Amino acid sequence: MHKVVALVSGGKDSTYTIHQCVSAGHDVVALAHLKPPPNKEELDSYMYQSVGSNVVEYVSRALGVKLYEREISGTPVAQELGYKRTENDEVEDLYELLSEIKKETEITAVCSGAIFSTYQKNRVEEVCARLGLVSIAPLWEREQETLLQEMIDTQLQIRIIKVASIGLGKSHVGQQASELIPHFSSINKKFGFNVCGEGGEYESLVTDCPLFGYTIQIDSSEKVCHSHDDMAPVWYEKFENVSLVEKPVLEKMNLRERLIEATIAHVEGKIAYHKANVE
Repeated sequence: MHKVVALVSGGKDSTYTIHQCVSAGHDVVALAHLKPPPNKEELDSYMYQSVGSNVVEYVSRALGVKLYEREISGTPVAQELGYKRTENDEVEDLYELLSEIKKETEITAVCSGAIFSTYQKNRVEEVCARLGLVSIAPLWEREQETLLQEMIDTQLQIRIIKVASIGLGKSHVGQQASELIPHFSSINKKFGFNVCGEGGEYESLVTDCPLFGYTIQIDSSEKVCHSHDDMAPVWYEKFENVSLVEKPVLEKMNLRERLIEATIAHVEGKIAYHKANVE
């Protein structure tokens, strides 16, 4: 088993990846987040989610895992599918951040939420190879509709915080992914929409899940239009005030204990449902 640093954006893929790592017996000891420069909510990055970046500190507190952050200074200079070390590329920001974490923490692996982006997966693996770390991508090549439903069934509360696709608009920002699955399925059939948002169609924020010792509460936010494109306008949610709501029992537990507690509750719930329907 590995001591893992998890690459986090606050979204569903990176959060569920942590869930999968804990389920597999790994020890998630640190979180790594690449954040945009100040007052830059929407960054043109091929690697990192910038919307909702200011909420990642609350994700760290909800998980009870130390957060390491670095401001993104590079840009997507090397855009080929494969990657070799390139000066001023945004991938080098990831290398510097993981180098810092490795000096301070006895990590042996890095986990990421890659599903189908070979571009991103190749870059994480290249950085890991340089640092002598194992790259873990438990969601890799999972069927997207099944995976999203699995996340929801695992009680991830997934809030849509950015849309950039035909079939999506301002009204969908702030909604729960659980409410949008039929719509996602419909526009998938019409336009080839990626149900997990792997093509950048949308981005998300997890406000609660079984691993959280606190619920993340959005107290105030506003919807911002980044692009007025007629076919696929880009809207995102800018968070103004965020707070944490206590889960009195879970906040004192570590990640593994919370997972066990959630599993027991899930099984007990199924048993109670079965008994009620039988009777």
